Amino acid sequence: MLTDMDPRSLIGRKAFDRNGSKLGTVDEVYLDDATGTPEWAAIRTGLFSRDAFVPLEPSEFKEGALRVPFERSLIKDAPDFGVGRHLSPEQELQLYHHYGIDVSAPMESPPPDRDFGRIAGSDEPDSPA
Repeated sequence: MLTDMDPRSLIGRKAFDRNGSKLGTVDEVYLDDATGTPEWAAIRTGLFSRDAFVPLEPSEFKEGALRVPFERSLIKDAPDFGVGRHLSPEQELQLYHHYGIDVSAPMESPPPDRDFGRIAGSDEPDSPA
């Protein structure tokens, strides 16, 4: 499973689409706010183009490269949020929807709501209402 690896080992690696076409190079890896696991990779798609966000799950790291199970055209059309900034929960949902990934699927022990962090100005975790 890709989310079990050190995210720093992905940076600078080549990325390929489902057909084996080169997408570019992994520029950054984004971690989930609640769990700290690697969730998204930003792929630099060309010399003067932007970075495209791809989900690390269900992608695979094989033979020293990131293999993304989506078409190149879908990846290039992903929402552009810029790199080097935090992805908000709303932006993540837009990306999941873009890739057709169902985030509402029941988990083994579903929490009442996904915890994206702490309440602003508080040291206490956000508690369910």
